[in-house]
Amino acid sequence: YGQRDPLQEYKGESFELFQAMLANLRQAVTSQMARVELVQEDPLAQAKQAAAKMLADGEGSDEFDASEYGDEELDFSNLPEGWQNTRRNDPCPCGSGKKFKHCHGKYV
Repeated sequence: YGQRDPLQEYKGESFELFQAMLANLRQAVTSQMARVELVQEDPLAQAKQAAAKMLADGEGSDEFDASEYGDEELDFSNLPEGWQNTRRNDPCPCGSGKKFKHCHGKYV
């Protein structure tokens, strides 16, 4: 290193190596992005797959079961006070963000 400070020389060499690493990384990312092919599926097909999965998992069956009972009134005797006026499609008063019929309403 001659009459130079070794610490400064190491810093310079490490900076050059770091710059080379960044250049290689940029080149690798660019080449990978150039090879990417985007495939867009039909949204209708995705919706059908999601519906089929829900039926296979048993989700959504509560909605079909409700049609068997017609327009019966809900039994509000076991709900906390103030929840009696909650309609099925209103947000649940418990604060979960779900509709009442999907949260505490399905236990009524």
